[in-house]
Amino acid sequence: MLEGRRSSTFSRLLRHGFTDPAAAERLLDSPQLTGVRNDLVLLEALGATADPDLALLGLVRLAEALDDAERHTLLDTLITAKPLRDRLLGVLGASEALGDHLARHPRDWHSLVTYESTDLHPGVTDFELALRDGMAAVTRQTGATAQNALRAAYRRCLLAIAARDVCGTSGLAETAGELADLATATLRAALAIATEEAPADAAACRLAVIAMGKAGGHELNYVSDVDVIFVAETPDGVEEPAALQAATRLAARMMRVCSETTAEGRIWDVDANLRPEGKNGPLVRTLTSHLAYYRRWAKTWEFQALLKARPVAGDDELGAAYLDAVTPMVWQAADREHFVTDVQEMRRRVVDNIPAAHVDRELKLGPGGLRDVEFAVQLLQLVHGRTDASLRSGTTLTALRQLAEGGYVGRADAASLDAAYRFLRSMEHRIQLYRLRRTHLVPEDEADLRRLGRSLARVCGWGRGVDPVERLGREWRRHAREVRRLHEKLFYRPLLDAFAQLEPGAVRLSPDAARQRLEALGYQDPAAALRHLEALASGVSRKAAIQRTLLPVMLGWFADSADPDAGLLGFRKVSDALGRTPWYLRLLRDEGAAAENLARVLSAGRLAPDLLLRAPEAVALLGDPEGLRPRGLTALCQEVRAAVSRAGDAEAAVTAVRGVRRRELFRTAAADLTGAFHPEQDPGAAVDAVGTAVSDLTTATVAGALQAAVHAVGGGDPLPTRIAVIGMGRFGGHELGYGSDADVLFVHEPLDGVAEPDASRVALKVVNELRRLLQIPTADPPLIIDADLRPEGKSGPLVRSLASYAAYYRRWSLGWESQALLRAEPAAGDEELAARFLELVDPLRYPADGLTDEAVREIRRLKARMEAERLPRGADPTTHTKLGRGGLSDVEWTVQLLQMRHGREITGLRTTRTRQALAAAHEAGLVDAEDAATLDEAWVLATRVRNAVMLVRGRPGDTFPGDGRELAAVGRHLGYGPGRVGEMLDDYRRTTRRARAVVERLFYEYEA
Repeated sequence: MLEGRRSSTFSRLLRHGFTDPAAAERLLDSPQLTGVRNDLVLLEALGATADPDLALLGLVRLAEALDDAERHTLLDTLITAKPLRDRLLGVLGASEALGDHLARHPRDWHSLVTYESTDLHPGVTDFELALRDGMAAVTRQTGATAQNALRAAYRRCLLAIAARDVCGTSGLAETAGELADLATATLRAALAIATEEAPADAAACRLAVIAMGKAGGHELNYVSDVDVIFVAETPDGVEEPAALQAATRLAARMMRVCSETTAEGRIWDVDANLRPEGKNGPLVRTLTSHLAYYRRWAKTWEFQALLKARPVAGDDELGAAYLDAVTPMVWQAADREHFVTDVQEMRRRVVDNIPAAHVDRELKLGPGGLRDVEFAVQLLQLVHGRTDASLRSGTTLTALRQLAEGGYVGRADAASLDAAYRFLRSMEHRIQLYRLRRTHLVPEDEADLRRLGRSLARVCGWGRGVDPVERLGREWRRHAREVRRLHEKLFYRPLLDAFAQLEPGAVRLSPDAARQRLEALGYQDPAAALRHLEALASGVSRKAAIQRTLLPVMLGWFADSADPDAGLLGFRKVSDALGRTPWYLRLLRDEGAAAENLARVLSAGRLAPDLLLRAPEAVALLGDPEGLRPRGLTALCQEVRAAVSRAGDAEAAVTAVRGVRRRELFRTAAADLTGAFHPEQDPGAAVDAVGTAVSDLTTATVAGALQAAVHAVGGGDPLPTRIAVIGMGRFGGHELGYGSDADVLFVHEPLDGVAEPDASRVALKVVNELRRLLQIPTADPPLIIDADLRPEGKSGPLVRSLASYAAYYRRWSLGWESQALLRAEPAAGDEELAARFLELVDPLRYPADGLTDEAVREIRRLKARMEAERLPRGADPTTHTKLGRGGLSDVEWTVQLLQMRHGREITGLRTTRTRQALAAAHEAGLVDAEDAATLDEAWVLATRVRNAVMLVRGRPGDTFPGDGRELAAVGRHLGYGPGRVGEMLDDYRRTTRRARAVVERLFYEYEA
């Protein structure tokens, strides 16, 4: 029976987090806990602490140190008052050192009882009062010296801070601020003790204490050296040497009050090594001496340290004068030669000096540690704080927030750094709190890690059932990786010296030197480039601040293009258009891909920038991971139909449709220019993606224009005829390029009871209105509707009825018309009518008996005639992408001949797409693998060249540009780097020459 109860007790204790249930049971049975040992509330509260075993031991020790009456009061309050229970047990479970303090000063538990809102976040004045009262109480009770009384009173205050911390009442920033305020109050108390001990020295000098480091930054640790600088002045009637000697004695005495170890331990070391000349310099200097040193001898790191300077004790007027005098020097430090590299090198030296055995455990100094955050923040502060006074806080998290608010750090980056810094500092605090020792090393012992993990679980919201050791390690590694990544991104952000001189106060380069740097980067007009930079980045506005962080990187991206000047000019134009739009610069700063994509788009040619400048808000597409994925036909048609329905008239409707077309054409061009279609992996797939996207967009545009035209002609009433638009040529083949016309046929069919002439007149009005709407002048790339492939060509009716088409094709159809119909595919309008049209033309394009010899000869004659008559005079037939040797026409006519010959029996050939038909011919054994690959490669390359020419020049062309810069830009788009234009042309000629040889065999030697 007894064994069973013991087993049950052990299980219960284990369940509540005790690791030594036997010891816990003995402690619970101790007489000091009589009356509460079986209280489930107490047991659960102990189980919620970082270390239940430690908390229980500390509670028993505290109870032992109290007299009976006081002990009963404690235990009764502990059970009935949850705030005290959480605070007292939370501290006892997290800090062995504070448990020791309570065992020595047991009545200090009363400091944890109060739980009012005014008690939550005390300031310096509150701590001064608490220290004074605490010292008086200790002296009265024990007769302790002032020095020991200060130590005891300090620990009592620390006890309350730790209680708020471990219970989550105070966050990291509040806790660090309270510790700094307590340090300020303690320095003042220590100076008061020193003054009482040596009143003559105090009277012979004016002494100010300047806090530095984390104390100055209002972000102190539990156990940390308190860095200070002493500055003195001479009172009237005292010689300076005597005053400095007195001030030095007073300062040294104050330091000893805090740093000496006594029966009550010590508070912390007061470290004055950040003073001029460090340990080798005098402990105390006059203000004049300080300034003389900083002006002549100070190193970069000393100004970085002064960023956190804050007067905390002694002569207030002198402290304020010191701060006023050194602050301008701090914010001029970034003007020093090699400033950035000096700061970066100092950080590297810190890492290099960490003992190898400690690197992986070092929370503060190691890679991904607290110093990475602090150095990155301080560097950005010192660079940008010269002109932006809002960035001058000495507190890391405040400064980080200010950098984000000012646009110097992205919101997402700032949020990640903030979260990581809070987590790492919280780890550091809890490690130090355990024994109140100055350390930044993560423990290796399993019990220490467990206590640390459990202590963070509440503030991090990890919840129950989580292995605290495993979760601690995972979260620590995650935050450290993120800190290191962002440190590298921010701390080593590329800053071009050629641009640095544009910032007010920066004098690193003369304008001539800056022009030389820009010229070396490839800018043909560096003077214009400098004007653009000045316009973009001068001033102290948030917009200018963000531009100063963007431009150094973007200048490099522009420089990697064939036309850096065009890229920078385009960027200025887009920035001018969108500069007042709050999301624009944030997008470029926060989304790394957006800025790089924009730089590539703006410096790669004219088409995409022209589209963008017509609708600058399309920049947003560049920052969305899905933004460069072309939208499908269904989505486009839905958007266009909705836009037309909302419009007030036909012209407004087509204006809306053109807006969609402009945006989507930019989306496709941007995807093409930035490599989103991955042409280096599969050029053919990239070409198909562009062709499909542009063809779908054209289909939606024509459908929208047709909808608007129908409504304009019919006035909202039903028309007497149905109308369909049939895509032809590259449009029907889903192979449109950026500058392609849209070849179409218009077909209509009268409704029952409507005379064909009446129906034809209405259909013609609709088609003419459609063409008029799409031909209204605009700055956008035109969409030319070409209906010349209709029966009788330009001489025939623009629109025919289905019956008229049937009659014509039955009696008059020519071979070229049948060949053209190979690309016929429904585009817009009545779907059932379009399907019947295709049924009508299928026998023409896929003749049941194939082609006669005469038909083949006719196709060859037409091809030869086209080559002779339509190739522009003076054009190089070896580089003309459409009609030249081995170009698009060669490949397409060869494939179409195979389609007409075998399409009736080979289903795969019945497609409007060239590459699919070629693949089907190979699969059917009509073309061997090598020939098919040769033709496909040539067709893809010629298509890519045509698209590249349109992207670069902003207008269509079938030949390589004659302008050297444009030719180089085409080469860049095709994957040929600087100086490889000749290689590109050689590759094109070789590829098309091989294709022509295949065409000679398959097309000209073909026998039906």
